[in-house]
Amino acid sequence: MKKTLPYLFILLLLSSSLSFAQERNPVVENIIKEANENSQLEILGHELLDVIGPRLVGTPQMQQAHDWAVNKYKGWGITARNEQWGEWRGWQRGITHVDMVHPRVRTLEAMQLAWSPATPRRGVTAELIILPDVQDSAAFQRWLPSAKGKLVMISMYQPTGRPDYNWEKFATPESFEKMKQEREAQEQAWRERISKTGYNIRTLPQALERAGAAGIVTSNWSRGFGVNKIFGAYTNKIPSIDVALEDYGMLYRMVEHGDKPQIKIQAESKNLGNVPTFNTIAEIRGTEKPEEYVMLSAHFDSWDGATGATDNGTGTIMMMEAMRILQKVYPNPKRTILVGHWGSEEQGLNGSRSFVEDHPEIVQNIQALFNQDNGTGRVVNISGQGFLHAYDYLGRWLSAVPREITSEIETSFPGTPGGGGSDYASFVAAGAPAFSLSSLSWDYGTYTWHTNRDTYDKIVFDDVRNNAILAAILVYMASEDPETTSRERSVLPLSPRTGEQMVWPTPRPATRKGGQD
Repeated sequence: MKKTLPYLFILLLLSSSLSFAQERNPVVENIIKEANENSQLEILGHELLDVIGPRLVGTPQMQQAHDWAVNKYKGWGITARNEQWGEWRGWQRGITHVDMVHPRVRTLEAMQLAWSPATPRRGVTAELIILPDVQDSAAFQRWLPSAKGKLVMISMYQPTGRPDYNWEKFATPESFEKMKQEREAQEQAWRERISKTGYNIRTLPQALERAGAAGIVTSNWSRGFGVNKIFGAYTNKIPSIDVALEDYGMLYRMVEHGDKPQIKIQAESKNLGNVPTFNTIAEIRGTEKPEEYVMLSAHFDSWDGATGATDNGTGTIMMMEAMRILQKVYPNPKRTILVGHWGSEEQGLNGSRSFVEDHPEIVQNIQALFNQDNGTGRVVNISGQGFLHAYDYLGRWLSAVPREITSEIETSFPGTPGGGGSDYASFVAAGAPAFSLSSLSWDYGTYTWHTNRDTYDKIVFDDVRNNAILAAILVYMASEDPETTSRERSVLPLSPRTGEQMVWPTPRPATRKGGQD
């Protein structure tokens, strides 16, 4: 008993001290209060995702989103602007309708790929054929005339539409293992089938187009119920569509059994020529060190299979909410606070790489940058990105964040620098202390990342709200810190892949004119 009482007393004393330290910081308390009592996340999500929709680079929706963000910031009293960094192939998605018309009538779950050419006004109706398994590229060249006037299926037939977790739950271990082995064998065989044509997945559609094919039909399954990944077309004149696994499998079986299925594709997209591309930048000017910067970062663009809710609508509205809160409770920061909403991250970090190239005066004076990009989940991991003393300052700043948020976060110091993956890497390569606020999965990779199911209903607003609190407090602490962050780099370890010592990533040039024919 004598040992227990002092121990409990010390714990209570420490707990009280920590609580008092947090309570006596009115800015931190006001950040938390504003985020919880006056959150704008739901309305921001609705306006961006439901009303504007997906934000494919080069589309009118992308431009609409930039203008919407600028107006939102100005409405909150925050200076904002759109900065042009390049131009891209302009394209507007129209109505897509795909129907099987023979041997029976059925409307299919399918959509045009991004930047796919439109069909003629009456659509394209043709018979489906499957990419053949030829002996070599010479045999494929002899086969190519057979594709003329046909819709060519170039994706593998999936043996199951059930995700692996569903098999694990209900199948016998032997049945599950058998399915996996058969699928792996099919995947290997399909890779070889494509390789033997002499082309790859990018150049094959172009070869079929030159041979007179009526269109390209794919199915890019994401290993989840009803989920396909939707990317861009590689054709210039004929339509390219993605068909959901269930319908694709039905059509594939029909072709194999000699039923000669025909489908009609009606796709009303528009090619808009080259259009300017932008980043949206918003700023709360610093009062004591205005030429030093604390940055928030999230890419604005998305693929357009759905509305880009978790990639990266959640990162976008999280950063906007953090800026709104900071403007309200911390309107006179010591350092300038910037947020970058980047364009064309999905095509190679082009917006952020352009900013790094165009604004060396900002990059060399960044106190810290915080980026969020990988889904709706609460932040659970922060790496020091190879900066030797990152623990010193990130540790100080994180200590001000409520325990119920930081208790979920694992940190790794000094960590290793990210060479790509998201926009923080553009800044890390330039030597700026930039950090990824990495989120809990929520099956992001399977169900929402680049898929036709990345929609508003997948957002977990409690997690996004916590992330906005985290980001706002980190920015406040970084702005107030009397010390300038160190950029000293750690000695990098040996690469587990190559066995050679890792090297710091180097800045890569942005693609400033993209998507052209």
